[in-house]
Amino acid sequence: MLLAIDPGPVESAYVVLDRDLRPIDFDKLPNADILSVVNAISTNNSTYSRGLWRLAIEMIASYGMSVGREVFETCVWIGRFTQAAEPLQANYIYRKDVKMNLCGSPRAKDSNIIRALVDRFAKHDMKMGKGTKKNPDWFHGFSRDIWQAYAVGITYYDLHLKNL
Repeated sequence: MLLAIDPGPVESAYVVLDRDLRPIDFDKLPNADILSVVNAISTNNSTYSRGLWRLAIEMIASYGMSVGREVFETCVWIGRFTQAAEPLQANYIYRKDVKMNLCGSPRAKDSNIIRALVDRFAKHDMKMGKGTKKNPDWFHGFSRDIWQAYAVGITYYDLHLKNL
């Protein structure tokens, strides 16, 4: 099982991926609630089967530009998620690695990342991969930040777990 997090200064998105990379739980919640999810998984008190868990968190990177308060607050939450995960190791995935892994270009935008995920995983709704309520597809219920959390999880899998 893999927990992937796209952190934010107030709320963060998470996705739980099963061994087939299917998103089995996802949401965007206040950071205190995400902290509870991480803590439950690290102490084997989650509603999911006990066993080997991995944690991937998108990490902030500096590109030489000045940043605002929200970036620093996000960094604080990344640290809190990392600490709550102990004894699990938090694995950091940088945005540039997501772009290169899924799109092959550091200039990729969110829409390019979403398109790459739909092309790779959608079963019948090749437009957005969501399907309908009666006929849901792989990404049914996804919204913007959840897409990015899933992309973090897939990139972690591709770079670190795929060949194990």
